[in-house]
Amino acid sequence: MSSPRIAAPSLVLGGAGFAGSHLVAELSSEAVAAPSRSELDLTDAAAVRETVAAVQPQNVFHLAAFSSARLSWEQPREAVLSNVEMTLNLLEAVRCEAPEANVVLVGSGQVYETRGPGPVTEATPLDPPSPYAVSKAASDMLGAQYASGHALRVVRLRPFNHAGPGQSDEYVLSTLARQVAEAEVSGTGEAVLRTGDTAAARDFTDVRDVVRAYALATAAEPGVYNVCSATSTTVAELIDLLRACAAVPIRHEVDPNRLRKHDASAVRGSHERLTAATGWEPAISLQQTVRDTLDWWRGQLA
Repeated sequence: MSSPRIAAPSLVLGGAGFAGSHLVAELSSEAVAAPSRSELDLTDAAAVRETVAAVQPQNVFHLAAFSSARLSWEQPREAVLSNVEMTLNLLEAVRCEAPEANVVLVGSGQVYETRGPGPVTEATPLDPPSPYAVSKAASDMLGAQYASGHALRVVRLRPFNHAGPGQSDEYVLSTLARQVAEAEVSGTGEAVLRTGDTAAARDFTDVRDVVRAYALATAAEPGVYNVCSATSTTVAELIDLLRACAAVPIRHEVDPNRLRKHDASAVRGSHERLTAATGWEPAISLQQTVRDTLDWWRGQLA
C-alpha cells in the first residue's frame, strides 16, 4: 500500500535534533514534515525515496547525521559510512521523486584547513581533521556532484560552532553552562568549571541565527556557503561571560581528559558570501546565547 501524499512544502530530516528542533520552530508558519528516526531510517534508500515521493517537498533540509567529532574517533566506520549513506539516499530520492526541490545540505565548518591566517572562506582548502569531518566533506562533495551532474538545486552549508538552549552538554558552552547551573541548584557555594585549553578559540553563532540562515538558504543559488559569526571567542572568554550571569562564584580548572591534540587553536569564518546571497547576518549576541543557555539548564535541573 502506497504512503498517503502529505501537503508539506518542507521536509526536515534530523528535525528532532538540537538545530533541527529550532529549524522546525523557525518554519512553524509553514507545513513541515519532520519524520523521527523511528519513523524513517535514512539508511534505508527505499524508505527515503517513498517519503520524498509522498511529501513532494518544495524545500528539503538535511540535518540528520552522526554529529560527534569526538565519538567519530572511536566509531569511525559508523560516522563515515552512515553520514555518506544518508546523504546519498536523500539525494537519489530527490533526483527521482522531487527534482525541482531546493535541497539544503547541512555540512560543517570543520572540513576546512584552519592553520592559515585570516578568516576561513569557502575558497579555503579542505583538510578534515577527524572521521566526522571527513564524512561531512564527502557528503558535501556528493551534493556538489548531484548539483552539477543532475542539475539539482543543492545548497551546501558549512556551519561553524553553534550554541544555545537545548544543546547537548557534549559541547563546550553547554557543558560549562550545565556545570554552573548544577552548582546553583546544589548550593555548593561555587561552580568549578573543568575545561580543556582555555586559549582555544572558536567561531560561535546562536543556533536560532543558524537555522534562520538555513531557511533563507532555500532561495540562494546552488553552491557552498559558510554559516558563522566571523568572530573568534576563546573558552576563557566564554567563562567570563558565564561569570557575568552566574548566581555563584566560578573557579576554573584544566581537565587533561578534555585536551584534544587534533583541535585547531583558533577558528574564525567569513559569512560574506551567504550575506551577499541572502542578506543573512547574525543578530543574537554571544552574551544572549550564554544567558539563554544557562537559563535553559537552570530549567532542566530545577
